[in-house]
Order: sequence, then structure tokens, then C-alpha cells
Amino acid sequence: MTGIPAYQAPYDRLVRGWLISIAALIAVMVLVGGATRLTESGLSIVEWKPVTGALPPLSQEQWTQAFDAYKTIPQYRQLNAGMSLDEFKTIFWWEWSHRLLGRVIGMAYLLPFLWFLWRGVPGAGLRRRLWLIFGLGALQGAVGWWMVASGLSQRVEVSQYRLATHLVLALLIFAGIVWTVRRLSGRARSAAASRLRVTSVALLLLTFLQLYLGALVAGLRAGKIYNTWPDIDGGLIPSAARLFFETPWWRNLFDNTLTVQFEHRMVGYALVATAVLHALDAARSRAERSTVNGALWLAAVVILQATLGIVTLLNQVPMDLALAHQAVAIAVLTLAVFQAERLAGRQGEQAAQKVARPVTQTG
Repeated sequence: MTGIPAYQAPYDRLVRGWLISIAALIAVMVLVGGATRLTESGLSIVEWKPVTGALPPLSQEQWTQAFDAYKTIPQYRQLNAGMSLDEFKTIFWWEWSHRLLGRVIGMAYLLPFLWFLWRGVPGAGLRRRLWLIFGLGALQGAVGWWMVASGLSQRVEVSQYRLATHLVLALLIFAGIVWTVRRLSGRARSAAASRLRVTSVALLLLTFLQLYLGALVAGLRAGKIYNTWPDIDGGLIPSAARLFFETPWWRNLFDNTLTVQFEHRMVGYALVATAVLHALDAARSRAERSTVNGALWLAAVVILQATLGIVTLLNQVPMDLALAHQAVAIAVLTLAVFQAERLAGRQGEQAAQKVARPVTQTG
């Protein structure tokens, strides 16, 4: 692979630095979103005002109005009746911070992106990918309000379906940015057996499935029950009558707290086994050092995540352990993207993904 021309290198570093900062902001926002969920703060702001909502209440009258609006929803009436204004402010600040981070990420992405477009920096393939990421980011804002709206009329919490969609979409955007940064690094494809490529993709898909199930567990508060391990509900495998008592049967996969937690455990075991087998296969097949190291790191962090999940469950999901569990999940996703991208094909993509020559350069 040829080196990056001198005129291109500064812009290449700028684009990569910009995307890395966006990925870091998304990771922080996911953690703040987790804290918002754990503190039951997500419904404290009952209106969606993308522009004017950036400002918090600035007077006692505005705080009273915000609190009065919160008092109209079922969560206040059924769970928080008698809450003081100071207590309301605590949950308000969590949700406001979460939404503010979303606005910051939007501006931090859009303004540099428009500048890069004006300078003619992204090549055609990279430009399409960046527009796609921007579109998913805009969709994420709408999905966030769609999630909040599910808890404003008949429920005391948001729908676990919408919560899981909101989280997975955020992490899909994160993964897309990480993949793009890796492609911009100019690393050549690692030579490896086709089965390593297959298992790297399987690990990435399993990671997303596990993240989705983890969001369902959080949405149902399923981590606060069945706090034993390795048994669950009195055995290693619960009875079918307990796992599938709702009709139609498929609703148990999303609504039954026992079934959802059991699914989360089983996919976790599958993820650990696949990561360990992938690492052993990489070592035994004498793949390139980067492939072996990537597989070993991924297996180690997956095992750490599984261990942390067990400890979190046994302690009935305290905030510090829950957020640590979520942070390590982001690390697992990052390493899974690294490994899948490292082993993925690049034919025909190198020219499309590169940073183009700025329009002001000649010769």
C-alpha cells in the first residue's frame, strides 16, 4: 500500500481525530443514558423542544412549571407522589444532561462535516458513509423522543422495546464511526483463514444481540430479580412453563423478565465461548500478530465483561457496577469492530474510502 501524500496527511489526521472525538462523545452519552435509566430520570422532561429545550429552567417560576408538567404523568402519580422540588431537580438534571450531550454531538458532527465538504476533503465513498452516519444520528434524536413518549401516558417507565432500539441505534452509529476510523488508518487487510473472518463477524453480531438483550433487561428491571448464579429460578435452566407462560409465545422473549434474563445469560455464554475459540483458532493457525493479539484482547475483555455482569447481578445492580458493566460493553463492541474490520475484505474500497485532495491543492 502506498503512503499517504503530503497534501493529504494533515486532512486525514483531522478527519480521524474528529471522528474519534465523536465516538468518545457517544460513549459518554451512552453511559449518561445508563445513569439516567438507573436513576429513573428519563421521564422528568415531558416535552421535546430540540432548540429551546437546550436551556434549563432559569427561574423559580420555570422550575415550578417543569415540575407541574412532570406531575401530570403516571410515573409521578404512581411512583413519586409527594416528591419535593429539589428531588425533582436531581432527576431533571440527569435527563437534561443526556439531551444536552445529544445536541453537542449533533453540532460537533455537523459543523466540521460541512467544513470538510466545503474543502472537498472526503472522497466519494467516505462522503456517502459520513452522510449515512449523519442520517442515523438525526434518526436517533427522533427515536429518543419516541422512547420517552412511550412512558408519558399509560406507563410508569419507557417501553423496553423502544429503549433497546434507542441504545442499539446509538451503538450502531458508534460502531460505524469506529469502523470508518479504522478504514482511514490505511492498514492493509490481515491475511487469515476464512473461518477467522466468519467468527469475527459472528462475534460482532453476537455482541449486538447481547447489547440488545441487555437493554431489555434494563428496561424490565430484570437484573434486580433472580440474583443468583449459575442457577436461575432454582436451576441452571428454568422450566419451560416459567419461560413461556405468556401468549403468544414470542412475547416471552421480550416481556417475560425470567426469559429475558435467561436469554441474556445464554448469549453471554455463547459470546465467551466464541471469543475464546476464535482466539485459540487465531493462535493455532499462526495468523498475523495483529490478528492474534486482537483476538486475545477481545476474548480477555469479553471474559471480564461476563464476570462483571455476574458480580453486578449478584449485588442487585448498584449504579457503580452497572455503569462499569456498560462501559466494558462499549469496550467489547470496539474490539469486536476492530477485529471484524481487520479481517474484512478491502478490494475496491481503498480508493473510495480515502480522504480526497482538498480543492485548494493543485499539481
